[in-house]
Amino acid sequence: MATAYDVVIIGSGPGGYVTAVRAAQLGLSTAIVERDTRLGGTCLLRGCIPTKSMLHSAELADHARHSAEFGVNLGDVSVDIAKVLDRKNKVVQQNAGGVSYLMKKNKVDVHTGWGSIAGPGQVKVTADDGAETILDTRYCILATGSDPRVLPGMKIDGARVLTSTELLDLSAMPSHLIVLGAGAVGVEFASVYKSFGCDVTIVEMADRLVPVEDAEISKGFKRRGINVHTATKLSDIEVTEDGVRARLEPVAGGKAKGVSGSHLLVAIGRKPLTAGIGIEGTKVELDRGFVKADGLGRTGEPWIYAIGDIVAGTPLLAHAASSEGVIAVEHIAGLEPQPLNYAHVPGCTYSSPEIGSLGLTEQAAKDAGYTVKVGKFPFSALGKAKVIGDTTGFVKIVAEAEYDQVLGVHIIGPRACDLNAEA
Repeated sequence: MATAYDVVIIGSGPGGYVTAVRAAQLGLSTAIVERDTRLGGTCLLRGCIPTKSMLHSAELADHARHSAEFGVNLGDVSVDIAKVLDRKNKVVQQNAGGVSYLMKKNKVDVHTGWGSIAGPGQVKVTADDGAETILDTRYCILATGSDPRVLPGMKIDGARVLTSTELLDLSAMPSHLIVLGAGAVGVEFASVYKSFGCDVTIVEMADRLVPVEDAEISKGFKRRGINVHTATKLSDIEVTEDGVRARLEPVAGGKAKGVSGSHLLVAIGRKPLTAGIGIEGTKVELDRGFVKADGLGRTGEPWIYAIGDIVAGTPLLAHAASSEGVIAVEHIAGLEPQPLNYAHVPGCTYSSPEIGSLGLTEQAAKDAGYTVKVGKFPFSALGKAKVIGDTTGFVKIVAEAEYDQVLGVHIIGPRACDLNAEA
């Protein structure tokens, strides 16, 4: 059976479903292929949204513990992990339903199954029962996203050694969570479980936490009693009867040490989902598994575009994927969209404290040859911060000295991700 479309999108994450809506608005007959029974992709089902739901529960727990300082007496504070997960699942389900509604409203066909390139102008959908459907299409947009990356030879057992995917459904409260990796995923989950009352240890190979951020932001990251081992690598892990034991070694050499915990979270980055989607027989080029695409989403195969986490050299961010998808489909429709300016793509880390950033770090600006001047304002001098009882952090603006061109804005502190919109 063959069905013809103008555009078929493989993947229904924020890149895929936003692209589908825009395609429909432009009058293109559109279909989405999604392996999951629910729409929304990693961001909605196993990433941003469920994580933020847990972070909100963690924030409420912190507020409750300090409520007496504001004249509100709540008594002893405890966290019911089962209810936290139940609420998280409801939020996810509601949002997934919302995406399905958007597809129906915009008359986008949804095909459930594994999507792959079957030949020129053809996308194959393989259902769980093995049944295959061929979709004829003028264009295909790859939006298959990414999965957590793990160390070679490391076994994720889902019980003691976990990625973010398994941790989001862990029904047991860890007594001591060891977090491998101090990027956005690592520090967000570290914040969650510290607020839940767990012991937390972070292990990071770089010499500072959140290493992609400005160096001062990393230094200003409030540790909140979290055990931190930077410039340290995990050399071995042993799963024991009641937890895990990690062997840690300094990157620069030195004496190794052992750390025991109840669970280990592996948060060392993400890998593109490009295997098994049929691009091997096409002119689509890969770079370490990532798809090479230009600023309009075009690949080496004229009828195939790529957006989101699978694109080489671009940020793995939901809002970037959405923008890339709109640009790609507008180009397909014959409009003249401009490539995305990645210097204007904000970064948000919903840890405690929050981190919001945009543009160049101070060091990156200097490396680019700018004469730099820096302005900083501490939250401790801000009235609203005192009102809410959170004066941690600062706003840092990196500018070009002669013309005052703003090159970067870096925020750490209360509501940094919201304030980032002003930048």
